[in-house]
Amino acid sequence: MNILAIDIGGSKLKVLATGQSEPRRARSGRRLGPARMVELVRSLAEGWEYDAVSIGYPGPTGDAGPRSEPGNLGYGWVGFDYAAAFERPVKIINDAAMQALGSYEGGRMLFLGFGTGLGSALIAENVIVPLELGDLPYRKGLSLGDVLGRQGLERLGRRAWSRAVRRLIPPLIAAFAVDYIVVGGGNAKRLGLLPHGVRRGHNLTAFRGGFRLWGVEDVPTHSPDGGHAPLKPPESLPWRLI
Repeated sequence: MNILAIDIGGSKLKVLATGQSEPRRARSGRRLGPARMVELVRSLAEGWEYDAVSIGYPGPTGDAGPRSEPGNLGYGWVGFDYAAAFERPVKIINDAAMQALGSYEGGRMLFLGFGTGLGSALIAENVIVPLELGDLPYRKGLSLGDVLGRQGLERLGRRAWSRAVRRLIPPLIAAFAVDYIVVGGGNAKRLGLLPHGVRRGHNLTAFRGGFRLWGVEDVPTHSPDGGHAPLKPPESLPWRLI
């Protein structure tokens, strides 16, 4: 089964299909709604063959897909029929959880995504737990997402922003009792030297997560006719999503 994996970010939209080695990109931004996203993806994926679609969405998701509108994109994402629009079976998961899934190498892992906002997810013994650490209060009325997202980087400058990230790492390792932390997202490269127990994820891990997603049975399949699970996962993997 060939999968088209879609990584939706606040500034970029990226796609990659099974068997391809180079992602294709387009700008996203505040005017991007779901219908326009489908149109862009179809154009970007022209010439690629794919049987199903995985979507990494920048916000909370549930059995019916997106549960809230994204803060950095257009509107209309909640309730949109993605499977009908793509005419393919679709699985949808939080974008940080998809990147975490692609980065996971066993044990207990915390993923932090530094992009437009702060993405986060925990995986413990193959159980995926999407998080919203960016909503936690930081200080002076700011949240962690305000400080560690793109606006925080622009406001603080790279050095002060990097110091804020490094101060955050030890308490997160202790609080979640993780074996390691993986950092990803477009601004992870700006962190410089990483603390002990932290590694930088590869820029293709989101797509690997999108391919692996079809082995996660707890993520429902949306089919073009409104049914469920028309395709059998390519292999049985012991994953759970809670």
